[in-house]
Amino acid sequence: MVASPACFDWQPYSFGLGTEHFTPGQCSFFGSSHAISEAVGWVIVVAFGALFTLLTSVLVFLDYRFGGASHTSEQFSTAGRSIKAGLTACDIVSKWTWAATLLQSSNVAYKFGVSGPFWYASGATIQVLLFAVLAVEIKRKAPTTHTCLEIIKVRWGTAAHLTFLVFCLLTNIIVTSMLILGGASVVTALTGVNIYAGAFLIPVGVMLYTAHGGLKATFIAAWGHVAVIYIALCTFAFLIYASPNSKVGLGSISQVYDNLAAMSIMRPVQHNKEGSLLTMWSMEGLVFGIINVIGNFGTVFVDQAYWQGAIAAKPSATYRGYLLGGLCWFAVPFTMATSMGLGARAMNLPISIEESNAGLVPPAVATMLLGPGGGFLLVFQLWMAVTASGSAEQIAVSSLIAYDVYRSYINKKASGKQIIFVSRCIVLVYGVLSGVLAIVLLKIGLSLGWVYLFMGIVVGSAVPPIAFSITWSKISAAGAISGAISGLVGAVITWCATAKGLTGAVTIDTLGGDFPMLAGNVVAIGLSAIVCIAVSFIKPQDYDWALMKEIPMVEDDPNAFSADGEDSPASLTRALRWTYITGGTLTLVLVIAWPLLALPAGVFSKSYFTMWIIIAIIWGLLASACCILYPIIEAGPHILNILSHLVRCQTAESRDEAVLDTVKAVMPPEDMVGAHPVRA
Repeated sequence: MVASPACFDWQPYSFGLGTEHFTPGQCSFFGSSHAISEAVGWVIVVAFGALFTLLTSVLVFLDYRFGGASHTSEQFSTAGRSIKAGLTACDIVSKWTWAATLLQSSNVAYKFGVSGPFWYASGATIQVLLFAVLAVEIKRKAPTTHTCLEIIKVRWGTAAHLTFLVFCLLTNIIVTSMLILGGASVVTALTGVNIYAGAFLIPVGVMLYTAHGGLKATFIAAWGHVAVIYIALCTFAFLIYASPNSKVGLGSISQVYDNLAAMSIMRPVQHNKEGSLLTMWSMEGLVFGIINVIGNFGTVFVDQAYWQGAIAAKPSATYRGYLLGGLCWFAVPFTMATSMGLGARAMNLPISIEESNAGLVPPAVATMLLGPGGGFLLVFQLWMAVTASGSAEQIAVSSLIAYDVYRSYINKKASGKQIIFVSRCIVLVYGVLSGVLAIVLLKIGLSLGWVYLFMGIVVGSAVPPIAFSITWSKISAAGAISGAISGLVGAVITWCATAKGLTGAVTIDTLGGDFPMLAGNVVAIGLSAIVCIAVSFIKPQDYDWALMKEIPMVEDDPNAFSADGEDSPASLTRALRWTYITGGTLTLVLVIAWPLLALPAGVFSKSYFTMWIIIAIIWGLLASACCILYPIIEAGPHILNILSHLVRCQTAESRDEAVLDTVKAVMPPEDMVGAHPVRA
């Protein structure tokens, strides 16, 4: 194969691989071959989708039938506001683990070395940690809300509501696009399944159980998705760092270190200290980290999926779930990319730039480690990540349309049944349309890496006003709207102007450069915050937070209001202070203290690298145990209750009737008027 400018021009520095695997000058790892058969690809995309839909639907049915879950719009859209901390953390990990989390993180590790996984993980963890503050504020100030936009509408009116509706829907569309682009690229590279068919079928595969079970179904599915993601992640990490294998020339931390040190000499990394892959002194790594930090604020704070997770949680579970979820999620890109991205470099795989940008570094490593079995495990892991996040985005969009379009402007007296019907229709419609959108993006030629860096430019300007909407009483509608719009306009102008100034041309390739993307992302969130604060000081609002508690529910939900004990208003106030301190401290540690402490090490010694890898593996193991076991422990009594009534064929309705009969036998008739069977 003839080398091209977009190729690393592989040479047989084999590190024990043997030159029989590749030829000198080889330009692509995959080329026209595929690691696993196309039939297996179709099984994953179609059959697994149907199987998981069936399994999730059955679990949702059992919860409704024997667990006592109510058939209301509140249950469909908010999961009864009763999700505990373990499942909340699991949900955070599932919806924040995109295709990019597994693929793009390994891409930056492949390009920049050890700094890439760290900046990807830390730069996208702090948003979830800081969002924990908003999660507690939702329970304190707006316990009956269904969406973030209901908060904006009751506070700032119709103009602001429509403005931020556009930003929220754009966020959902961009996130869904990235999920599908990454998933379809890997499925095609490994199996040969038509990339357009894969892009269309990925969202379709989850829309049925999402439409059937609503938000509760996404929480139930999240646990299964996350379990597969962590099991695969730990498997790959141990194969690379703790399983000697002469076929790939790895299997120990020492061997990986030696190979990376040799590769740093053979192909030094530009702007890294001594050209080494084994250093945090990386200019490109730092630039990526800044873009990652700023850009990901938009895809958390402006994504209804995260607000919905906070709304669904028990009051006392919000801050614990979000802080725990953020720390557990850190392990996914950090451990995965430290294993797969560095492993690709340590094996000196002939991965082209196009393959790297398309997110094909992990599939190449998985194929080398386990052959077709590794390719299958990677595709399965990715499919679980993509569909879990896709399900969360579908239910988020359906809630926005049902409550902030249909109920706000079309049918203000919509009943619970009408809300559920509209929500289900939107899930199905969005599932199909998102597949079509992904095909359009593929036709345009946008890569996963390009879209990932671009998202902060489009939605970053909405972050300050949305965050202030529930934390600062003085911010006004004029400040919020002007900040969001000026930030977007300024970001786009800066982005294009920087690309033009640095390269002399404005094209998809030049706009995708690090510095144009960095400039656009910084201006988006920075200019928005400045304008938002300045206008609000000139024209402030003195908002009464008590008004937010008047957001109407469609149907009764007793879980909406704080109870006694750890869910009481006083407990939530204490939790808010603790969340500010914990979230702020962890943020400073992850983005300032940790990298500063790593800089004196310069180019890592073997012992320092060993410590770094051990931290990554232990973090992955602890996160796996937490997300797989903790939700089961918390839900243990509920699961046993469902199984008990299932064995006795005693439904929730018959149980309530039995309770009511007992109450009638011991309570005078005059006290029974209006009594609820369970409360009685």
